[in-house]
Formats: sequence, structure tokens, C-alpha cells
Amino acid sequence: MSAPDSPNSAYRGRLAPTPTGPLHLGHARTFWLAAARARAAGPGAVLVLRLEDLDAARCRPEYAAAIGEDLRWLGLRWQEGPDVGGPHAPYAQSERREFYLTAWRLLRDGGFIYPCARSRADVRRAAQAPHEEDEDAEPVYPPAWRPPPDTGRDAAAPTALAANWRFRVPDGETVAFHDAQQGPQQFTAGREFGDFIVWRRDDVPAYELAVVADDRAMGITEVVRGADLLKSTARQLLVYRALGWTPPAWCQAPLLRDEEGRRLAKRHASLSLAALRASGANPARWAEAWAKEFNLTPTEKSSG
Repeated sequence: MSAPDSPNSAYRGRLAPTPTGPLHLGHARTFWLAAARARAAGPGAVLVLRLEDLDAARCRPEYAAAIGEDLRWLGLRWQEGPDVGGPHAPYAQSERREFYLTAWRLLRDGGFIYPCARSRADVRRAAQAPHEEDEDAEPVYPPAWRPPPDTGRDAAAPTALAANWRFRVPDGETVAFHDAQQGPQQFTAGREFGDFIVWRRDDVPAYELAVVADDRAMGITEVVRGADLLKSTARQLLVYRALGWTPPAWCQAPLLRDEEGRRLAKRHASLSLAALRASGANPARWAEAWAKEFNLTPTEKSSG
């Protein structure tokens, strides 16, 4: 199974929720922006709904079922997705394993990845000064732990060596890109991020690999998501380059934060869309505020 030779020339955006808990107001704002940018692209633009449900231990059917209801309540509409079908089905990551295996094989054959017996806990213990805002962020992998080149090239499957597979980053190279919301960005490989996991030892593709494979296969031309993934963008650009694929454009919105300055998370139950809907909240008011925040025209801010 292979990806298209080139991305779709018409605008194709996506909504990519993870069904590990109720959607909250921060999700609503980001998804609303994605839908607004698709509408602003004009006739022929397509918005895709994709469920990023690879985490079998945390993803639940009830959360997946609630996503469509929440998004439709916001006034969002999509042209492809699990509920409406489309030419790039299936639209749930849990059903797209062959796409990820294809990408893994290409990276293996190119010598871009290697099997690694070290756990994330090992890497954290080795990090001298972790200072990421996100406690789940991966510290820089020690270059001294890299195996010789071509290690794992003969592995028949990701699980053949019962190891995590990591992408070998080009130490010292600056990965630069422009983001429609955040402006010019750059991150230095080997200093701000290190060799990252693309396939886990429990036989699940990691985020960096899965979203690249899916966005490519679905012809996504612009990725709209939260600004907490700016560094992930640098990693993903290296994966795109290694695979010889053209990356999409990027638009990563500032995060909503609570009264203590922490970004909203699924633990903020009072700000879940289900709770807000039950309280009588009017999403049209949020749309007006977000249209002003993102400098959208009246046409772009329509929620139809």
C-alpha cells in the first residue's frame, strides 16, 4: 500500500481528535479554526475528520461516539470521515496499520531508523537538565547510545527485535519552517530534540510516523492544530524529507489556558463541550470571539 505521488492541489484540511476523553473548549477553538480555514480556501476545499485512536489503552468507544455530536453542535461540517466515508477511508487510525507499515519499511530501507532497547525512562534519567513545559515531552536522546549505521536494516517487521524504533536526527541541523499563526520557527536537531520514536516496542506506530503517513495518504495540504506541537513539526519535517514526500503547510494555534496559566486538558471537566452544552452555552458567541482573535472576515467566520 503506497501514498499518493503528490498532495492534492486543492485545499484539504483535517480535524484529528483523539478519543481519550471529552473534547473541551480548547479543542473546540482549534477545530473551529481548522474548519474556518477550509471554508476560507473557497470552492473545492475539503475538510477531513480522522480519529487518532491508536492508544488502545486510553481510547474509548464512548468518547469516539461523542466526537461527532460535539463537533456538529459547534456547527462544524466535514466532507470525509468515519461517518460519511470518502475516497481515503478508513478514517480511524486503528484501521490504518498497513499505511504505517509502508512508511516504516521505507524508513528502514533508507537507514533512517534503528531499533533501540532504551526506554523513555532511561532517556529521562540520562538527561542532565530536562526543562520542557510539557512533562510528557521526550528529552534529547544521548547520541552515544546510537547503534552503528544500518542496524536493523534486515528486520522483517517492527517487532522483530522487540524494541522501540527511533529516527536518527541530523545533529546540528536547523529545521526551519513558517507557521501561519506562529510565524517563522526553527529547531536544532540534536539540541532541542533528539532521536525520536517512530514505532513502539508494543507494536504501535508513534504519533510522528502515523500523522505523516495519514496526512500524506489523505492529501492534506494544511495542518491546523495546537502550538504545543511546534517541535513535533520539526520532527515530522525530517520524516517527510526522509520519505521524499512534500509536507503540508502549518497553522498552529496558541493554546487556551486556565486561570493558573496551565493549558486546558481533558481533566478540566467543567469546560468539556458536553458540560458546556448541558449548561446552555451558545457556540455562536465563541465563534464571534474566535473570528476576532484570528482576524477572519465575516465570510470566514460563518459556522454553516
